[in-house]
Amino acid sequence: MPQIAFGTGSKWKGQDVTDYVTNAIETGFSHIDTAQFYANEESVAAAIRETGLGRSDVFITTKWSSQAGLELTQVDLYLIHNPTLVKDYESDWRDFEAVREAGLTKSIGVSNFNLEQMQKLWKIAKVKPAANQIQFHPYNYAGNKDLLAFCQQHGVVVEAYSSLSPITRYPGGPVDKPVNAAAKRLGATATQVILSWVKAKGVVIVTTSSSREHMQEYLDVGDLPALTEDEIAAIDAAGARGPPSSAHRRIRDAAILLSTTALLGWRLYRFLH
Repeated sequence: MPQIAFGTGSKWKGQDVTDYVTNAIETGFSHIDTAQFYANEESVAAAIRETGLGRSDVFITTKWSSQAGLELTQVDLYLIHNPTLVKDYESDWRDFEAVREAGLTKSIGVSNFNLEQMQKLWKIAKVKPAANQIQFHPYNYAGNKDLLAFCQQHGVVVEAYSSLSPITRYPGGPVDKPVNAAAKRLGATATQVILSWVKAKGVVIVTTSSSREHMQEYLDVGDLPALTEDEIAAIDAAGARGPPSSAHRRIRDAAILLSTTALLGWRLYRFLH
């Protein structure tokens, strides 16, 4: 499995992603992640066809009952998108095992399963889940340590989505300081440092962008020197403190707005005088 995937979920739900997936593949992504819930599988399939690549050149992960939308004879990894979809662990997993047995997918797995759910599935599975795709970033790492340990012990690949949450959802939090320090040492971006941290945990990255520049930024993580043990430990410790509170974020945003307004006011004053 390629160690970084281009995701077609979140903001792309229900949209034609043909151009984005084509750009991702042309930039260098060879792992595409989609799902029935995203309602864009047909355009994912169209993009793959447009590239002219052979089926074996692209690793495709999809979720739940999305085989028809993809119009492919086989996917590489087929996941239960969410444990809330499972009505009966044994019978539902037997259906997934049958899909693999029929040759419609090379591997089967799950997404958003916690430790208890993984343990429950493990007991009844004849074909063990090959992967578990979860939300994973420095601020929820402490709560996922036991799940990661279980997966690593049993050879289950962990895939991470929303890993850039410290930047996109929780800017200004305690993780910023160690991330920025590592970025300065490496001559890298904060985004690349967080993805390097994910990589250091042995976790596959699932990320997305409409920008070729950002796509290349993500792929370039593979060429960066590894984070040091001290840098990883510092990010772990900062993440364990949790993201900034909503009150803290409101104060920070208000301060930024006030500062920007004051600067614009000063520039206007200078212009008029």
